[in-house]
Amino acid sequence: MIAIGCDHGGYERKQEVIGYFEENHIEYRDFGCYGKDSCDYPEYGQAVARAVASGECDRGIVICTTGIGISITANKVKGIRCALCSDTVSAKLTREHNNANVLALGAGIVGPNLALSIVDTFLNTEFPGEEKHCRRVAAIQALEEETMK
Repeated sequence: MIAIGCDHGGYERKQEVIGYFEENHIEYRDFGCYGKDSCDYPEYGQAVARAVASGECDRGIVICTTGIGISITANKVKGIRCALCSDTVSAKLTREHNNANVLALGAGIVGPNLALSIVDTFLNTEFPGEEKHCRRVAAIQALEEETMK
């Protein structure tokens, strides 16, 4: 299951991604927001991140106007490796190299067609588990543990 959330700046792009999910029979959970009224991205970024970190959802997608604020928020949740991607190469490599579990998109930066291609790449690229990448992801997790003390 994929967790998805946005603020008002990402609402339209989120609806397009949900359309992609429905067309492709991808199970998802929508954590909001549910309209274009001004709201605060930390609420939705953390909700998606917590769902992924807890195992309730396999991966997540967060969207705001730039993708920056909501990705920073998601990355504050232990166990989250959220990558802000504006192209398909970054989406592919963040899965292969970083085992990213949350994708951030900037709705004001990335148009609808490219956004859906990025989502498709992110969801359909598996982490290959190469030793060097596992070692690096483990180092990131160790740093997270150290800073949480």
